[in-house]
Amino acid sequence: MITDITDCNGVPYPVYADGKVLGCETVAGARPENSIYKLCVTVSEERIPIPGQFYMIHAKRSNCLLGRPISVYHAEKKNGTYVEFLILKKGKGTEELVSLEKDDDITLLGPLGNIFPVPADKSKICIVGGGIGVAPVAGFAESLPAGSYDFFASFKSGSYGLDNVKADKLVITTDDGSIGVHGMLPSALTAETLKSGNYSAVYACGPTPMLRYVKQIAEEAGIQSWLSMEARMACGMGVCLGCTIPTTQGYKRCCKDGPVFDGKILDFNKITRPVSKFTTHPEVISGEEKPDLSFTLKGVRFENPVIASSGTFGFGTEYESVFDVNRLGGISSKGLTLEPRQGNDGIRVWETPSGVMNSIGLNNPGIPHFIENELPSMLALKPVTIANLSGSSIETYVEGAKLLEKTEVPVIELNISCPNVAAGGAAFGMRCDLAESVVKAVRAATTKPLIVKLTPQAPNLNEVALTCIKNGADAISLCNSFQGVAIDIETGRPVFDKIKAGFGGPAVRPIAVRLVYEMVQAINTLPENERVPVIAIGGLSTWQDIVEFVMVGASAVQVGTATFANPLAMIQMIDGLESYMKRKGFKSLDDFRGCAL
Repeated sequence: MITDITDCNGVPYPVYADGKVLGCETVAGARPENSIYKLCVTVSEERIPIPGQFYMIHAKRSNCLLGRPISVYHAEKKNGTYVEFLILKKGKGTEELVSLEKDDDITLLGPLGNIFPVPADKSKICIVGGGIGVAPVAGFAESLPAGSYDFFASFKSGSYGLDNVKADKLVITTDDGSIGVHGMLPSALTAETLKSGNYSAVYACGPTPMLRYVKQIAEEAGIQSWLSMEARMACGMGVCLGCTIPTTQGYKRCCKDGPVFDGKILDFNKITRPVSKFTTHPEVISGEEKPDLSFTLKGVRFENPVIASSGTFGFGTEYESVFDVNRLGGISSKGLTLEPRQGNDGIRVWETPSGVMNSIGLNNPGIPHFIENELPSMLALKPVTIANLSGSSIETYVEGAKLLEKTEVPVIELNISCPNVAAGGAAFGMRCDLAESVVKAVRAATTKPLIVKLTPQAPNLNEVALTCIKNGADAISLCNSFQGVAIDIETGRPVFDKIKAGFGGPAVRPIAVRLVYEMVQAINTLPENERVPVIAIGGLSTWQDIVEFVMVGASAVQVGTATFANPLAMIQMIDGLESYMKRKGFKSLDDFRGCAL
């Protein structure tokens, strides 16, 4: 085993190593409870990280593509290399890490980054930690002689991570006054504090506004500052250039040139965080009051914006034994054609690492059969019934629309986007003239609210949408499956008989967000009385995905592939959306719809 390989500064070179979880538990004193965890691991490589460094950590069984950069809190030689990390449970990656259990396997890339420079003389230094930023500076403090430093720790509420701190003076501040000094860091630490403390330098890690303040007061006091920064990372090795930090010397890589920087070179005027548009939103909704998740389409009210997407939920009743389908806002039926169809031959479904490919081919019982057999059961459910209408010609679309017009189905979704049929489907959604002809003809055949479902393959997608609106569309749903090709490497042949197949799932969501964003912008160029809602489709699997689509202007969403992976996904999305709106004080979707445009 190769060990203790270092660069000319004595910093260990990173390695990619296996690790074993010894335990993961909540940290006492952190508020809210269960927000901070201590992850203890052993690493197969024997290199001991130096204070200031971090690892890219990844669970071996993971739903995350990338590892997460986590600073070292404590490390020592003990049955190899023993490392402790403090982790704030914040997003998907950290949520996964804090859910690890004893003997779980992980991989670690590291130790990474530079180190806190050790004071050259015996003069006292000041150490500052804010929130989870306490972890790396507490690890640094542990490496120093007891009493050679003063430590200032700032939290919103409670305190944690100070067990190994042996400061001459320990000062804790809390925003809510629960521990120590009541207030933020400036309540206890100022330029005058630094001067009177006769510190030679200040070392800090924490939120960006706090680091900006530490740099400011250090310069006012005329002392050196060393600031540990953070940034989103992909590689941790300095090659992706995704974690750059603006400095007076140009952009520096947080993972390689940092994370510890000389405060003098940091340009905090360029180190910005997005400013929330919701600083003046109403007070958090409390008690039994609930936000209004509904939206209305041409007089038809949906209780919430979550609609089961066509082709992924049958006719609604199939999932009744699995969860309460009546909680959904709407259900779009299986794609319906005038005549019954058996669908495509050969393999129809193919899993990929980030979604599902399908070549079903509009397998359905036909509209007459649907009206007599499936529609009554759909109408008996609480969600709004949407009949998804497809066809192979304008005539078949029109005849189908005429039959549906005579029923109680409240909404029709005109599907001119199916990628898996030889005739009709997406062919009508590719060009403005063809879209115009079919939408105009169907509009003349029905008075019901008409959603037109479009294909992302259209070269002039927004023009197609505006054409559909001009010819009678009451809403646009976007986007149906993307086209892809899969190869069976055991046979060397395409998986699907028709070669190309529809692809949906989490991988398409960022593209779908872009398409919805651009389409809403295009629709907003119309006079206000001519604008129609956009129903977003494409890779949704969490409530956060709903929020993102609403923020780019969507009025509702359709969920498909996620139900196959997790039959409870839509219910969890509705609950998550409601909790988010209560926390933000949003009383309706209109409070944040389109805020990102």
